[in-house]
This record gives sequence, C-alpha cells and structure tokens, in this order.
Amino acid sequence: MRRPTTRTKARTRTAVATALIALGAALLTPAASAAPSASAAPSASAAGVPAAPLPIADYCGQQCADILPPGQSGNATLAQILAHKAFGTLPAHTSDQLARYDSLVAGYPGLTDAKLNEFFNDASFGVPADQVESTTSPRSDVTITRDKKSGVPHIKGTTRYGTSFGAGYAAGQDRLWQMDLFRHVGRGDLTPFAGGALANQGLEQQFWPQAPYTEADLQAQVDRIRTAEGERGRLAMEDAQAYIDGINAYRVQSKNGRYFPGEYVLTGHINSITNAGEIQPFKLTDLIALASVVGGLFGGGGGGEVQAALSLLSAQQTYGLEEGTRVWESFREREDPEAVLTVHDGTSFPYAQKPADPRGTALPDAGSVTAEQLVYDRTGSAATAAAATPPKPVKQSMSNALLVSGAKTASGHPVAVFGPQTGYLAPQLLMLQELQGPGISARGASFAGVSMYVQLGRGQDYAWSATSAGQDITDTFAVELCEPGGGAPTRTSTSYLYRGACTPMEKLEHTNTWKSSVADPTPGGSYRMQVWRTNYGIVTHRATIAGKPVAYTALRSTYRHEADSIIGFQMFNDPSYVKDARTFQEAAQHIGYAFNWFYADSREAAYYNSGSNPVRPAGVDAALPIQGKQSYEWQGFDPVANTAAYTPPAEHPQSIGQDYYISWNNKQAKGYGAAGFGMGSVHRGDLLDQRVKPLVAAGGVTRAGLTRAMADAAVTDLRAENLLPELLDVLRSAPVTDPAVAAAVDKLAAWQAAGTERKETTRGSRTYGHADAVRIMDAWWPLLVEAEFKPGLGAPLYDALRASLTIDEAPNAGHGPTGSHAGSAFQYGWWSYVDKDLRTLLGRPVSGPLARPYCGGGSLPACRDAMTATLKQAAAATPAAVYPADGTCAAGNQWCADSIVQRPVGGLAHPQINWQNRPTYQQVVEFPAHR
Repeated sequence: MRRPTTRTKARTRTAVATALIALGAALLTPAASAAPSASAAPSASAAGVPAAPLPIADYCGQQCADILPPGQSGNATLAQILAHKAFGTLPAHTSDQLARYDSLVAGYPGLTDAKLNEFFNDASFGVPADQVESTTSPRSDVTITRDKKSGVPHIKGTTRYGTSFGAGYAAGQDRLWQMDLFRHVGRGDLTPFAGGALANQGLEQQFWPQAPYTEADLQAQVDRIRTAEGERGRLAMEDAQAYIDGINAYRVQSKNGRYFPGEYVLTGHINSITNAGEIQPFKLTDLIALASVVGGLFGGGGGGEVQAALSLLSAQQTYGLEEGTRVWESFREREDPEAVLTVHDGTSFPYAQKPADPRGTALPDAGSVTAEQLVYDRTGSAATAAAATPPKPVKQSMSNALLVSGAKTASGHPVAVFGPQTGYLAPQLLMLQELQGPGISARGASFAGVSMYVQLGRGQDYAWSATSAGQDITDTFAVELCEPGGGAPTRTSTSYLYRGACTPMEKLEHTNTWKSSVADPTPGGSYRMQVWRTNYGIVTHRATIAGKPVAYTALRSTYRHEADSIIGFQMFNDPSYVKDARTFQEAAQHIGYAFNWFYADSREAAYYNSGSNPVRPAGVDAALPIQGKQSYEWQGFDPVANTAAYTPPAEHPQSIGQDYYISWNNKQAKGYGAAGFGMGSVHRGDLLDQRVKPLVAAGGVTRAGLTRAMADAAVTDLRAENLLPELLDVLRSAPVTDPAVAAAVDKLAAWQAAGTERKETTRGSRTYGHADAVRIMDAWWPLLVEAEFKPGLGAPLYDALRASLTIDEAPNAGHGPTGSHAGSAFQYGWWSYVDKDLRTLLGRPVSGPLARPYCGGGSLPACRDAMTATLKQAAAATPAAVYPADGTCAAGNQWCADSIVQRPVGGLAHPQINWQNRPTYQQVVEFPAHR
C-alpha cells in the first residue's frame, strides 16, 4: 500500500476536520474501524505459502449459508478514511454483504433453494483454490486464507496455539480499533481514550455501573477460570493467551508498518508524520472487560424490580391493596396462558413463579425512592446541560430462530434459519471466521475481541445459534443502612447491615478526563463516576421502608463471572464433544448468561435455555425487591465469589425433536416465569409462529420456504397484523359517519387485506405500499393506547406502568442497543393489553384477562367514540409530524425514518437499507449427512 506523502498529510488534516464524522456521534461512541483490510497487511502468499487445503470433514453439502452486513473488513487506514470522505471509495470487503442482505426484502417472495446464495454467503468450510484472494501465515503453524467474495478469514492451524494465535491475528486485521474501543467501554474509561462526545459519556455511564471492577477483580476472574474449571478451564486460558498474542503481533506489525487504523491518528494517539505514539498492548483482563459489555447487552435477565415496586404501589394507591395488587398482576403477565411459547408441547419448567405466600418482599415507602447518583465533580464540557443527560444505549432482548424437524421437511432433515440481532454498526460487533485446528472445527460469527472461538455458527455436521432469553438472573435487595459508630443512619449512609454486622460499602470509582481531537472536537472536560458495592450487589437506589433508610442493590448471578461461559463455547467448537443434540445441550449448560440455544444436524433439531438461575428460598418473589437478610439470600450464597446454588440443568426449558421451534425473545415454556412485563397474548414471536405453524402442518418445508417465512415476518407490522382486526371491529360496531374517519378505516382495512407490510412498492422506490395506512397506524397507536387506558388507570398508574413497559416500539422509534434506525422492532409494547381489553369488550373468549375493563369503561359505544376520535386525530397528522427530522432523515420521509443505518464506529459510512426486523448475522442450514 502506498504511504501518504507529507503534502498529502497536510491536506488531509483539513479534510478530516470538515468531512469526518465525530467518532462519538454514532451509537458506540467514537469512530471505529479496525485494522486495514487483509490486503493491506504483508501477505505471505508472495513468499510462496500455499493456500489452506479444503478441510475433509464438512457434512453440509453446500447447504449452509450465512450473511453479516455490511462486510467483513472493519479496517481503514488514515488514507483510506480520507479517500472515502473525498471520493466515496471503500476498502475491500467493508460493504460487500450489505446489498445482498438488503435485497432479500424485495427478493424473498420468489426465493428458492437454488437462489439462496444470491442473498447469503456459501458457509462451506475452506476456500476453493480458484477463490483464494490472499494467504497470510503469521506463524509457521497457522495459515489465514481469505476468499475473494467476502474476505472471510479461514484460519487453519497445525497446533492449537497456532490456531488461536491466528484467530487473534485475524481479529486484529479486521477489528483492531473496535476491540480497543470496547475494552475501554468495559473498563469505564472510554472518554479518555476516544473523546468526550455525549454518546461516549452515555456509553461508559451505561455499562460501567453494571459491571464495575478493579484490575484485581478482572485478574481474579481469569485466575478462577484457569484454576477452578478443570482441564477445560486451563485450556481455555491457554487459547485466550494465544489469541491475545495474535492480536498483539498484528498490533505491533501494523504500527511499525504504518497500516494501523486511522482512528488512532484522528484521536491523537499516534502522530501521522513521526509515527510516535502507541497502541496499548492487549492483555487477558481485557477479555473479561469485553465479555462484560457483550453479556450486558445480550445475556442478562431480570432486574427492574424497583420500578416494578413503584408501579405496584401506584396500583395499590389507586385501587386499594387487594384490588390494586390484582390489577398490577394482570399487567405483569407472569404466566399468561395465551403467550406464544418456544416449547409448545405442554412441558412445564417451573422457575421464578409468583409464590402463594410471599415473604421477604421489600416495598419502599411511597415517594421515598431516589436513583443513586453516578457522576460527580464535573468540569469543562462535562458540566454542560446536555452532558447531564447523555444518550445511553437501551438494553433490549433480540434475535430470532426458526427450526423445523426432519419429519416436516421435504428432505427429511431438519432445517434452521436463525441468528442474533445485534444492531447495525460499521464494522459490526460480530465478525465472521472459520477455525480449523486441533480440537477446534467451526465457522460462524464471534464478537470482536473475544473471538478465540466461534460463538454462533456451524461445526462439521451441526449448526447452532441463540436468542436472548432474559430469564431472571438479577435480583434487587433492600439493605438496611447503618452507621459504624452506632449513630442514626440516613439515606446517604455508606454502611449496611450484613448478617447482623454493620459493614462498610466498597467505593469503586473512575475519574475520566478528555481533550478534543480531530475526530471528536468536544472541548476538554472531566468527571468522576462512583458506585458503591455491597455483598448484595451494586447500589442503584436509596429509599425508606417503614421510615428506615435502605439502599436497593442489584445482584446479577453472572457478576464476577463475565467470561466463565468460555467453557461452553469451547465445547461448541470441539467436534469430539458435540456429536448430537444431547451433547450440545450439555455444552450449553456451561454458559451462565441467559440465552436460548438452538441446534440442528441431519437428524435432530433441539433447544436449551442456559443461564445461572439462582435458587431462591421458598416464598421469595423474584419480581419485586427482597429484604437483604440471610434468610432471603440465594441458597448457598457466597458473596466473595458471588456463587450460589443454581437450578439443575433438567429444570431449564429444553427439548429435542419437537415438530418446530420459534423464538423471538418470547416466553420459553409453561411455568418459566417471565422476568419482565410484556409476555402476553400478542408478542412479536407470534409473527413467526403464525407463519411456521401452517408450513409445518402442510409439510415439505424447505430452506427457502422457512427463509420466506422469516423474511415476511421481518417486514410485517405486528400491531396491524394482530390488533388491527379487533380495532376495526370496534370502529365498525356502528356505522362510520365521519368522512375522514371512514377514509382512514378504508385505508387501514386495505392494508390489512394486503398483509400489513412495511415495504417498498418496488425495489428502490423508497415509498411504502399503503403509505397512508402505515402513517395512520404510527400516529394512532400511542393515541389509542392512552385513550383506552389512561382514564381508567389514572395518570399516576398509567405513567408508572409505562415506565415498566413502553407503549410502542415501531421501526422508527429510538430503541435497541443502537438507538433508532436499528432494525429490531415490536419487542416491547402494550400489544397484549389492547388485545385482551378489546376482546373482552367484544365478548370474545379471553384466557388470562385484565383485572378490569378499560376502553370506554367497558362500554362498547364509549370505547368506539374514543377510538374514532383518536383515529381522526391520527389521520390528520402530517407525515412531517409523524416522522420528524433526525440526523439521517428529512421530516416526513417515512421510508427513511424506518430505514436501517450502519452506524459508524469509525470513519466509514454505508448506504441506508430497507427496514427489516431480522437477525444481523443469520444462518440458513440443512445438513444432509452426519458423522
């Protein structure tokens, strides 16, 4: 690669200052790209290193496919960033999967098995000789071969060390800057590294309090895996060290060779002229920090009990103790009999259920709760009004899976279409790779920075994926405050009663200072983040109970165990361990985070729910705060290591050979208590179930047929498909006489008849079919929900319930870990409440109804009047009012408001694409043979 001249460098500084996006303006803070494309690094192919031969053990017969937009490479040198800004050019393989991913929106109706690879990559093992683009051998015992079509690294090692080293080296090639960013996010010191942009402040303020650690804490987790997890733990840490060595080898080579990511220059870490500066070495404790970010985004579950307590108190204040509790429970929907299930054969897996005789519940005094302060001692740009409420990513459950057992497929072999929804970044959080070495044989996706193993993908004769499960592995405890000297405690006291002794809390803090840079011109500033740690977790709120001051703490079962799940992933990659569905389930038992795992080979489709589910004492209600006393602790609780007794594997939802499985973060099985609000009669999982069930009933399911079902659900409006029929029935329960309302009803009915899709009229038109109906629904939904429920609930309870479960999550709303333009939609909303209330009003059967009628106070004419008035208001709303301008779209641009944006985590931008409610990384697999 040509090096920029001094004159070019002088020009580029000016260009960067005006043309480069502020690295913190995107979701994950500052820019990020990562190391240069593979072709930018020295290639061993010139030295005569042969291409890696095709592996022998691949039983998929070219029937495995995958996709991960925008592209494999996250690398951009300074010169490449500037060329992109000036001329729109992109380095190789940074965006070559985006168009294929986007094109499925228009192409899925005519999809056949033969056409799948027009929309997906061939995920076969190895690279045919005529498809080799480059070959690199960073050590004599490993070869990294990249294919021409997508640039995916196919890593083949003759030793285990070499294989893991190669994985780290390839991760450096593709994601060096991004990995560096995320280790700083996990450590809570992002702003000093990347700049004080508001998004950066928000990111570190969101994640660090969830997993605050000292360096000794991080090292202790490394040591625990190495010493307490047997031979596999020792091997995992050896693999991890080799992986770190590979990253560091590339780090040094790219720095010395001046082909490192340009963001290091733009953020002031390296001088573009002298090359002075340093990319800090990676170390094993960075993996723990990175794992805490990934687990916090996708693998947590539970929490939120303080807000649940506030909504319960509001209900009791509104209706009285008994009736208020009954009303609240009907909205909580812990065990809704109409909820869509993943295990739908009737098997029950009781966990975290409502106790018949609750004990130890710790509800606060009304009006006494305050959130714990996090940020102190603000200076400079940290002291501005905007910095007081920086944007923060919102944790959401995401990802979906569709699997059909062989008895219902055309081939007689299981078919699976599955993958995680991880937001849309450039580059992505995930990266593709193939790993082949002693004890390792897999291809798929891994989170950058912890990619020593494939985390979601395929082995020699099986494939697997996951969805966020979200079951309750986080509890809130109320600890009674005290003063060490015996004085009267206050709400600001920093000691608490632990097993009868007044025990000081541990203060954890970070002082972060930043200065402006070319990439992030935010003026200099600083602040101090502070949390208090107790044996019952991190303090989140202060309150009083019966007048006594308490602190509410959040205790997560995976805290201090951020990377323990490495053992399960190691097993997934080991062909000598995973041989069938049962051994896969046994491997998944080693993953402490809350995930739903799905498996398919040529013989079986299967499911297993993982997670360190703590065993609670009888009578403890996990949905609400718990008294911080020994009698209510998790069974076997050891606060030093944060270990406890966990429910045995047999009690986790699981299945082998069910006719089909669907998951879109819905309820897992009967009896498995929902950790939060929203698991009711209407859920986005219904969009999958309503399509897969008839396919299975007809039989002869194919890969293309199951993909079409997924893709159709991905462009469908859940509210319109599942709730619009009832809404129209209410509106039409008497003649519609208002012309404006009649016109709106006709448009909505026509959209319903056409399939309620949010989809272009023709490919590239950027105009939705039934655009007026879509606009009316978007404007109407929040109005109708308020008109239906607020009068009956009263404003305080209505607002308290909204704080527990948002009203709406349309595609154009700001939500998910990447904010708006993030694809994932319709996960959380009041869909079930509207459904149950209207069916009750219409005299239709309802299992698990709401405790009281709401729309029109139970009067159909009054409800109809409320629906009519709000529909008229919605129909009159202009496109500009419904779809306000944002940083991407002009006001009124409906298609753009929904569209997916690959949010830059670096200096490269990508075209917007059509909205799809679809996994970011996705596999389509059907194995015709088995070992």
